[in-house]
Amino acid sequence: MLYLAYKACHGCEPWHAFGIMEFHENQLYHIYNRGNNKQRIFFCPDNYIYFLQKVRLHIKPNCDILAYSLMPNHFHFIVNADFRTIQTKKKAGQERNVLSEGIRNLLSSYTQAINKQQRKTGSLFQQNTKSKCLDDSDVNYAPVAFHYVHQNAFKAGLVDRIEDWPYSSFRDYAGIRAGTLCNKRLAFELLGLSENTFYEDSYAMINHDFITKIY
Repeated sequence: MLYLAYKACHGCEPWHAFGIMEFHENQLYHIYNRGNNKQRIFFCPDNYIYFLQKVRLHIKPNCDILAYSLMPNHFHFIVNADFRTIQTKKKAGQERNVLSEGIRNLLSSYTQAINKQQRKTGSLFQQNTKSKCLDDSDVNYAPVAFHYVHQNAFKAGLVDRIEDWPYSSFRDYAGIRAGTLCNKRLAFELLGLSENTFYEDSYAMINHDFITKIY
């Protein structure tokens, strides 16, 4: 079973000893995980598409997704927690957060499908999916996280331009693709993004010290 860890913000405490994430209403979070032992988690284009279908099923109903990037061996999401996110459901006799359960179901079902495809067994992801609250200081790191997520493939040398990577939300924000997974209007509002300078801002160099604050 995949349990979910978190990094504390505003006095957050784990739901129980396994460290299931707790979310607070009207706060922004960076959610991320990578392949077990840094192994690949996506092996072909269909895998990325299938994963996003699972995201639409298990994650989108429980929060607003503001940005995402799927990389060959890891993934990133920026989400806004709202009244839906803080709801709970009973699971194995315990009340559990619906978004935490959604992430667990996403990774569990995706792992089953990939293990069948690759004819293997065992864990695909690292045991602890992590969540960093981006509203836990005097500095607003959410815009940094937003641009960092979109720059991932470009910085890794997988593409020559940010917009060349099809498995992130950048194309939607740049008007290249009409995706509906992210709440773009809310992202511009909450992150203070400018539609006029969005493209240029997306390529701006990010201070390394800022990057350490979003993990």
